[in-house]
Amino acid sequence: MGELFEIKEKEERLILVGVAVNDGDDTADSLDELEELAKTAGAVTVAKIIQNRESVHPGTYIGKGKIEEVRELFNDLGATGVICDDELSPAQLKNLEDALQAKVMDRTILILDIFAQHATTKEGKIQVELAQLKYRATRLVGMRNSMSRLGGGIGTRGPGEKKLEVDRRLIRDRISQLNRELSDVKQYRETSRELRSKGSIPIAAIVGYTNAGKSTLLNRLTSADVLEEDKLFATLDPTTRNLTLPSGQQILLTDTVGFIRKLPHHLIEAFRSTLEEAKYADIILHVVDSSNPSAYKQMHVVYETLENLGVKDKPIITAFNKQDLLETDLIIKDFKADKSVKISAKQMKGLDELQEIFEEILRERKILIERIFSYEDAGKIQMIRKYGQLLEEEYREDGIYVKAYLPKEIYNRI
Repeated sequence: MGELFEIKEKEERLILVGVAVNDGDDTADSLDELEELAKTAGAVTVAKIIQNRESVHPGTYIGKGKIEEVRELFNDLGATGVICDDELSPAQLKNLEDALQAKVMDRTILILDIFAQHATTKEGKIQVELAQLKYRATRLVGMRNSMSRLGGGIGTRGPGEKKLEVDRRLIRDRISQLNRELSDVKQYRETSRELRSKGSIPIAAIVGYTNAGKSTLLNRLTSADVLEEDKLFATLDPTTRNLTLPSGQQILLTDTVGFIRKLPHHLIEAFRSTLEEAKYADIILHVVDSSNPSAYKQMHVVYETLENLGVKDKPIITAFNKQDLLETDLIIKDFKADKSVKISAKQMKGLDELQEIFEEILRERKILIERIFSYEDAGKIQMIRKYGQLLEEEYREDGIYVKAYLPKEIYNRI
């Protein structure tokens, strides 16, 4: 019997290129993040190059001298591709490929590729394919050459059709079809959202920079079975789980897609219904990786994204996660948060305190009642138990004495 050969995708070796326009900008941090993204996509970074210029070169992203430098490095290091740290225009992409005679990609292609690998639900797959097609549609001219140069790997994967040589009309038809499918899914999401709000169980949306530990926290609090990986965008598909707080009050926790700097606008559009979970929540739980040196910048990106989605006037709890990775007691503050707490989701530290904060915020939104219900009205007490916080209950001759905190909408029903 002949030997079995395992066919493995050739490992991609990438050179990362960024342009620093101002002295104090965060291009170096952004390139480090790009390296993490490349690693998540299964590639290895062999070199990182930053060019300082007054502005990005309109024709080739980087200037002539840097192109020479990249080309030499490309050959010396046996690289297989170049990734630029911004979204390139179709002309920049084509010109840079011609100048380097190499496969060139941008940050957007890389993020779309990761999303394509990680989408598991029907909605996730539709959203990713839609974003990929919209990106490709604007770049069909000049993509013929680059497609022949791609030869598999990053930028060619996706849950949708594998045929890359698609003309504009086919792409347009497919986009229309996906938009129709997405609006059905969106309808379903909105219906389930309405049902949740009618159920009067408060909802907390978990938001945060990618890899801040949102999935781990959701798992520890609710025994959810959500993938946990030390990778960017390990989970894409939002999960909603029920959490019963120590007082017996229930709350729904919904996970959202992780945020990242320079999140491609095609993705924000495609994932809008998912990201908007935060818009319809009662509380925002903002998870921060406090061990990350860029924690403040990441917090800024999260608030910027929330603002773009129109999320405002919500109580915000900031959970400074990954305390177990800190060597010193770091003082880190979030001035936009109503409450904050230090936690380690992995080691289950600070989670009791976090639940107490949930109780506190929910109590602030409730009305205190003290009254006697007749024995025929015992069903109402069941309602109080489920949606409110029962403080005292006493069976008397004239009925059941109850002291409890109630959400306004339940108070009106009772």
